[in-house]
Amino acid sequence: MKKAFITKLIAGQYVIKDVETKEIYDAKARGKLRALRLEQDSSFLKQNTKKTKKDIKVTQVSPKVGDYVYYEKIDDKYMIDSILPRENELIRPDVANIDQVLLVFSVIKPEFSFNLLDKFLLILEQNKLSVILVVSKIDLIDEKELNELKDKLKYYEKLYPIYYINSKQKIGFDVLTNIFKDKLTVLAGQTGVGKSTLMNALLPELNLKTQEISEALGRGKHTTRHSELYEFNDGYIADTPGFSKLELAFFYPEDIKEFYPDFMKLSDNCKFGNKCVHINEPSCGVKMALEKNEIPKERYDNYVAFYTEIKNQKDKY
Repeated sequence: MKKAFITKLIAGQYVIKDVETKEIYDAKARGKLRALRLEQDSSFLKQNTKKTKKDIKVTQVSPKVGDYVYYEKIDDKYMIDSILPRENELIRPDVANIDQVLLVFSVIKPEFSFNLLDKFLLILEQNKLSVILVVSKIDLIDEKELNELKDKLKYYEKLYPIYYINSKQKIGFDVLTNIFKDKLTVLAGQTGVGKSTLMNALLPELNLKTQEISEALGRGKHTTRHSELYEFNDGYIADTPGFSKLELAFFYPEDIKEFYPDFMKLSDNCKFGNKCVHINEPSCGVKMALEKNEIPKERYDNYVAFYTEIKNQKDKY
């Protein structure tokens, strides 16, 4: 059995790259992959309810781009036999073993939203994904407005690298292109922020290839199940359907604080330590930092809103 890396999935067909020889093959997944019995410690097993134990023992597992798999050749056809354990994965977009996420926000059209930023960061932290924040369309506002936004984002620079770019003129790209080396990178962000423009600026040949795929399918590329990784600067960039739903998948509101790295550092100053949820408790390190303007009020308010949203949702059992 040989080992390969999945670089493309389109309409049930896979493109795999042999890890040793670097040869590229078209492949299909064996039927037995669709129903897989899982052990409790399996990376494919997900908690879907409030039960303390992960309650699905048999589940459907399909290979994704980014997966490492074992394959073999049978009657001149290449078959994916099994999927190796995943480091992480996303559902929308369908990618596994992601090294980093380029989270793209535009300064305008659509307007920069700190609520949406904090929601994205929370979800990406929950999925154990490394985040790089990219602020696009900096040419569409004046210098004063841009400096005001940069001032507001200075707090986030302590937590995540931030790059300011103009994709059309490739301003800011000299530093940005270096971050892809030896990494599998996924672009995230709401519709209209310039993800496609950024992809096409990094990979000019992508636009032509996208049109060819759309014509072959006779419809929009992402109306079918299509995900693909493109080689760039000794790494891969995922071209996939974007995050179509931005939902907070938490069972307990008190879990949210664990995915705020800045709050976690401050919890040492809380009277109740890591049991403090930073809402109503006395002597809370996070609220003390808030009073000293060491945390942006908007970030704390967003945290409270997310906490309340999870607290008020109906339980799943």
